[in-house]
Amino acid sequence: MKRRGYGANIGDAYRQQGIYAGKILKGEKPADLPVMQSTKFEFVINLKTARTLGVAPSPGLLAIADEVIE
Repeated sequence: MKRRGYGANIGDAYRQQGIYAGKILKGEKPADLPVMQSTKFEFVINLKTARTLGVAPSPGLLAIADEVIE
């Protein structure tokens, strides 16, 4: 699965979609449901791509990343 460098947590988005689908199937009107914004984000660094681009991520940046791909 390809991941973005920084973006919404896909698993959380799918969970929220399931909750909305359940509410609609129970009879709620879609227009009455609130618009939700993502609250969970993930930061992924791909070191191979960074090296190809000639970028060296700092140790601090690597420390705060949710995932570092070799």
